[in-house]
Amino acid sequence: VQLQASGGGLVQAGGSLRLSCAASGRTNWIISWFRQAPGEQREFVAGITWNWGTTVYADSVKGRFTISRDKAKRMVYLQMNSLKAEDTAVYYCAARNGDITTKTSDYNNWGQGTLVTVSS
Repeated sequence: VQLQASGGGLVQAGGSLRLSCAASGRTNWIISWFRQAPGEQREFVAGITWNWGTTVYADSVKGRFTISRDKAKRMVYLQMNSLKAEDTAVYYCAARNGDITTKTSDYNNWGQGTLVTVSS
C-alpha cells in the first residue's frame, strides 16, 4: 500500500483541522496516524482497521481527535478538534498488516509527513 498524507497547516489553539491519508494498492490493512514533535520521538496518535473500522486512540487525543475511513475513496481521515499547542508536530500515516499497534517499528509503510502547527 502507498500512502500520501495531506491537510496540515497553521491553526490557533482551540481550532480544528482535518488530515487526510490517501491509500493506493491493497487496503485491507491497519492505517494509523503518528506524530513527531521537534526533538521528540515519533508517537502513536490513532489507528483504524480498514475492514471493520475498529479504532484505537492515544490517551492524549481521546475525545478530541477522530479517525475514520472512506473505503470507496480509499481515504483515512484524522479530524482534530480542540487543538492545543502541544499537538504541534509532523503527522504521518502508516500501514501494517495485523492488529493496531502503537509501535512505530511495527509499521512498514509510511507516507510523507504533513506539518501541523498550533499557535497559542
